[in-house]
Amino acid sequence: MSNPATQTTIKVGFLMLNDFTMMAFTAAVEPLRMANRLLESDVFQWHLITLTGEPCKASNGITLQADYSLAAMPALNYLFVCGGINIKDSYTQSLSTALNKLSKTKTIIGGICTGSYILAKSGLLNGYRAAIHWENLASTREEFPSINVVEDIFVFDNNRYTCAGGVAAMDMVLHLISSTMGTTLATNISEQFLLSRIRDKEDQQRTPLHIKLGPNQPKLTEAVSLMEANIEEPISLEELSSLVGISRRQLERLFQKYLQCVPTRYYMELRLKRARLLLLQTDKPVIDIALACGFISATHFSKCYRDFYSIPPSEARRQKTKALH
Repeated sequence: MSNPATQTTIKVGFLMLNDFTMMAFTAAVEPLRMANRLLESDVFQWHLITLTGEPCKASNGITLQADYSLAAMPALNYLFVCGGINIKDSYTQSLSTALNKLSKTKTIIGGICTGSYILAKSGLLNGYRAAIHWENLASTREEFPSINVVEDIFVFDNNRYTCAGGVAAMDMVLHLISSTMGTTLATNISEQFLLSRIRDKEDQQRTPLHIKLGPNQPKLTEAVSLMEANIEEPISLEELSSLVGISRRQLERLFQKYLQCVPTRYYMELRLKRARLLLLQTDKPVIDIALACGFISATHFSKCYRDFYSIPPSEARRQKTKALH
C-alpha cells in the first residue's frame, strides 16, 4: 500500500440532483470515510455540490446541505453526478454546458445510478462503455445508440466512471480506492462493512436465472436467454425448442414446473415489461415501442398491454406525465 504521508489529497465531488438516490450516494461516500479512518489521514476529501449551492432533497425525503454550487466548486479529481427518479427533469442545457466544460479539464467525470443519463444526454458518453440501473437499460440504449450501455454494475472507461447505483456504488468506489491506494486498503474497508467480497465490474446487476434455477436446468436457462435476446423479432416456440435441443412439449413442461407459466406467456411478459420501460422512460411514439418489442401493430400492442397491466399504454404514459407536473 502507498504511504499516505506521500499522497496528495484526492478530492471527490458529488453533484446531487433532485430526487437522487440516498442508498447509492452513501454507498459511494462511506468507503472514502473508512479509508481515511484506516489510513489515519485525510487522504480523501469529498464535497457535496448542487446546481445552485442550495440544499437538495433525496428521493427518500432527506435533505442534504451543499458545500458548493456547481459554478463555485473547487478543482476536483473526480466528480460524480448522483441521479435517481425523474432524472429527465434534472437535465438542463446549463448543466450540460458546465459538465462539458469540466470534461476539458483533468477531472474524471462519473455517473451514479441515473446520473449516467445526464452524462449521456450531455454527449459525454458517446463512444464509451457505460453502466446505468437495469430499469433504465432499455430506454438508454434506445435513446443513445452511440453509447455501449452494458449490464455491468460499474464501468471504468478511460476518464468516465459510471455505476448502476444501489450498493454497486460501493464496489465502484472500492475499486477506485484500490487503484489509487492499493488492494489491501480496499479489502480492509470491505471487511469493515461486512462485505464478503468486492464485486468486479463484470458482475451482473440482477441475479442470473441460472442461479435462481440452480445448475440443473441449462435448457430452461438457455431458452430464457434466447427470449431476452430476441425481443424485437420474437422467435417461434418451435424454433426456440429446436435451438435449445429439446421438444416443444419438454420445453413447456420445464416452464410450467420452474416458472409456473407456459413459454408463450413468459415471452409475452418479457416483451411487455420492456415496452413498459420504454413507454415510461422515453418519448418514443407508441407504434415505435410496439415494433421494438415485437408487436405487429399499435392496436395489437395496446390490447396485450391493457390485458396485462389493466390500462392502455396511452393512459399509462399520460398518468406518468401528469404525476411529474
